[in-house]
Amino acid sequence: MGKKCRFYVDIMAMHEEVTGSCNLAIVKFPNGETLRFVTDCGLFQERKYDELNNELPFDPEKVDFCLITHTHVDHIGRLPYMVKKGFYRPIYVTETTNKLLPLALNDSFKVLSSVSKRKNVKCLYSEADVDKTLSLLKPCRYNETIRVNDNVKITFLNNGHLVGAALILVQISYPEYEDINLLFTGDYNNKNMFFNVNPIPKWILELPLTVIQESTYGDMDSTEIKEIFKENIKKCIESDGTVLTLVFSLGRAQEILYELKCMQENCELDSNIPIYFDGKLAIRYTNLYIKDGLGIKPEMKDFLPRNLTFVDNESRSDVLKSTSKKIIVTTSGMGSYGPAQVYIPEYISRSNTLIHFTGYTAEGTMGGKLKNAETGSMVEVGGLIAKKRANVEYTTEYSAHAKADEMIEFLKQFKNLKLVLVNHGESQTKNIFAERIVEEVDAKRVGLLGREYFFRIDSYGLVKTLSTKFQ
Repeated sequence: MGKKCRFYVDIMAMHEEVTGSCNLAIVKFPNGETLRFVTDCGLFQERKYDELNNELPFDPEKVDFCLITHTHVDHIGRLPYMVKKGFYRPIYVTETTNKLLPLALNDSFKVLSSVSKRKNVKCLYSEADVDKTLSLLKPCRYNETIRVNDNVKITFLNNGHLVGAALILVQISYPEYEDINLLFTGDYNNKNMFFNVNPIPKWILELPLTVIQESTYGDMDSTEIKEIFKENIKKCIESDGTVLTLVFSLGRAQEILYELKCMQENCELDSNIPIYFDGKLAIRYTNLYIKDGLGIKPEMKDFLPRNLTFVDNESRSDVLKSTSKKIIVTTSGMGSYGPAQVYIPEYISRSNTLIHFTGYTAEGTMGGKLKNAETGSMVEVGGLIAKKRANVEYTTEYSAHAKADEMIEFLKQFKNLKLVLVNHGESQTKNIFAERIVEEVDAKRVGLLGREYFFRIDSYGLVKTLSTKFQ
């Protein structure tokens, strides 16, 4: 047993629930050497965890490399902060993520800078920190095994969550010892309307494996999803109302535009109804989809609906003044940032308006607050007090996360699961999903990955759990 424990990995999470994703792995080798790597380094978006954005409970200077699963701010938003604090080594990403990150990190800096000015506090990081972060990126191809050093290999695998998203396999070796194999799912989905999701190679399915598994919708099956978006849009437009659709800049924005195009083609939406698309970053991403491709299917490059107008700061006032029926597609997805800060205060008190959220809304965000507010009640929106007269709806039908039953099927593929560590979910959801894994998946052990415990793993699976020194 002593020999086994001299070669191990300690895995811990810097995040407790959904946002702020950051997993630290500390590898101990039999010769006494130590290697550290981080998977993702995102911003916390839940209000109760906001203070955690200002801390990293590890020394970035000692981290040997970083892995990025995909380009969402809750997974990449604190990369420049980690660099500011001393990280200076390679950041491995997919080729598509390498193209997206400059836009994402520069936009994140602008948002954080604006917020810090309003709060009269120092910004989390500088534009120079963003530039330095981008200089560290190392693009990798899917399914190509990259040797990081003599002891570590990484392989990026196709993931339907987002263009450029990846499952990341990390294989850690040492002479005369069995490999330790870790698979980080990031935010996982088994499908995407813009590209084909390839199956996991057979050789990976047969590895003795520890899976660090997301659980965002671990308490919901795919059969529970109700498709309500199109019907809600039609009802509002038929009543001569305005539809305000909140989208994430990358992925969701393009999917909703395509859905509107399909509605036009299927005679479910009159092509004469004007559609306005607002949000600088979302528009830039959309142009990348069209011009670069980003690995999407060729036939999907033509995804824009007819009668679409791109909105900027100058033309936004004309949209707001218009009293005719229309559809506005805007960022941010949770309603707290971007042009949504202008549109929601304007439309929340209009009874002929449908405000439609199309994805996850974290607690403390504008979307989270409006979800819990009764129609006719007073709500605080951008510092203003207004009566909620608009119809506010939410749908998970476009969610980029696999549901519980789909994640169970994903895990069942693996022939030799030593350990499944459940993370990236609200506390109760993580528990529910972990219990389901115990019941339905042939995994040797199942754990809950959060800030309270870290897990010591060797090539045989779990060695033990220990309390972390941070809360």
